Amino acid sequence: MKNMSMWQEGEWIAAIAIILLVVFLAIGAKVAIQKEPEFAGHPKGLYMLFFAEMWERFSYYGMRALLIFYLTKHWLFADDKANLIYGAYTSLVYITPVLGGYLADRYLGQRKAVLFGGLLLAFGHSLMAVEGVGGQSDSTINVFWLALAFIIVGSGFLKANISVMVGQLYKLTDIRRDGAYTIFYMGINVGAAIGTILVGYLGETIGWGYGFGLAGIGMIAGLIVFVLGKKALNGAGEAPVALAKAKEMSIYGVGIAAVAVIWALVQYQDVIQTLLIISGVGLLGYVLFQAFKLDKEPRERIFAILFLIALNPIFWGLFEQAGGSMNLFTDRFVDRAGVPASLFQSINPIYIILLAPFFAMLWVALGKRGREPSAPAKFGIALLQMGFANLVLVWGAMAVGIDVMVPVLFVFLYYLFATTAELCLSPVGLSAMNRLAPSFMASLIMGAWFYMTAVGNFVAGKIGEATGGEGGEMTKQGLLDIYSMFGWITIGIGVAVLLVSPIVKKWMHLDTLEDRPMAGNSELGEPEAAGTNLDGEVKA
Repeated sequence: MKNMSMWQEGEWIAAIAIILLVVFLAIGAKVAIQKEPEFAGHPKGLYMLFFAEMWERFSYYGMRALLIFYLTKHWLFADDKANLIYGAYTSLVYITPVLGGYLADRYLGQRKAVLFGGLLLAFGHSLMAVEGVGGQSDSTINVFWLALAFIIVGSGFLKANISVMVGQLYKLTDIRRDGAYTIFYMGINVGAAIGTILVGYLGETIGWGYGFGLAGIGMIAGLIVFVLGKKALNGAGEAPVALAKAKEMSIYGVGIAAVAVIWALVQYQDVIQTLLIISGVGLLGYVLFQAFKLDKEPRERIFAILFLIALNPIFWGLFEQAGGSMNLFTDRFVDRAGVPASLFQSINPIYIILLAPFFAMLWVALGKRGREPSAPAKFGIALLQMGFANLVLVWGAMAVGIDVMVPVLFVFLYYLFATTAELCLSPVGLSAMNRLAPSFMASLIMGAWFYMTAVGNFVAGKIGEATGGEGGEMTKQGLLDIYSMFGWITIGIGVAVLLVSPIVKKWMHLDTLEDRPMAGNSELGEPEAAGTNLDGEVKA
């Protein structure tokens, strides 16, 4: 065993992550063995869902941190192609919840949908551990495509439904709901942070199969927690009506068929691009068509919704460079002091854990003084910060010289501004969709929000592709030029959004909003959709 005095920074980080994981597991064991139906003022079912989601995010984000390196170093894709594949993969992860959510609401119920999604995810993550010899000529690459397909469809069934079950544990009037989502939200980000560190460390230092294998083990652990904790759910997430076994099996068959379709799609990114454009135009066009059937105030609220939704691809297109081009940049051009590059993907969820409570309190404090920015103004601020994140990295790299490794400080600053931008946009956007959508269009509007997030993830792939330049291989100067250009463009858009935000705020008609049960109340943020279900701005 290696002497601790000789440990490098990456080993210390991994050790700390293991200690934190053990602490959380000890707390989970305490909750599981106690006989009381509640722990710390909340039902035991909440903590079961907390740990199930923690393990799922552990596996998902751990795998995500390694993906771009696996594509470039093992399968030997050029940088531009690898970024495009990464963008296609993450975009599909945001589309499949439409299918998973619909089938759960209509037929399966959330519990069975989550269980089925978890099984698909566990199988997919396990397949990721099948390395083969590497290179695109290796037939084992088809197993890799299949693994991605299982993970994409599994995420669709699980991601769309597990947070819904949290809300079902409480009455709509229960004052503990917001606190419950805060606890659940912490599980998401704890899992993301620890998974990124441990899976990334094993994958980069020992072997890809070990890293992806750990991700698979994490998903299996989440499944075990979910199955054993069924009683603690007190009936939450059950099917809306009794479902015949044959029909239930046919629905699972639809899920498997979806895996086959995704297996083909993920290999042809141009097809995904075409489908996203056609479907996106059709979806937003339908929402606009429905808006013109409404009276003035609800119609203008739809206009405000469409304005906010349209900014999604811009923001996420830049933000999602984190797992793609930014990951490669950190690996090749940053002075990391021996820390594996994938571990830097944990910075975002750690920042979120630290900063999200501050932002929640900030909006409340400003709201009490009547000085809280409106939702469109927060979007403008988010775009300014995201653009500034890009420029900080560029300025830092240019300051030390193009031939000098970039100080790691600028990576931390990049993620700091990106995270604060995220906290100004994602939870605020979710809240705005819930508040402004007419009740009969609530699910459609939420679907449109996540659909345009998916578009943003694909845009991220296209931007990442551009960093590869004409030859397909990333250069330091080439990436900095792209980041600088999009940084300034995003800042310009942010300024424009701030200028028109008073008009958009008027469209929201906050003074005439009526209280009602909020559709999508269960939606919850995570590293690429961070937030704690904030109520949004107060009327001015």
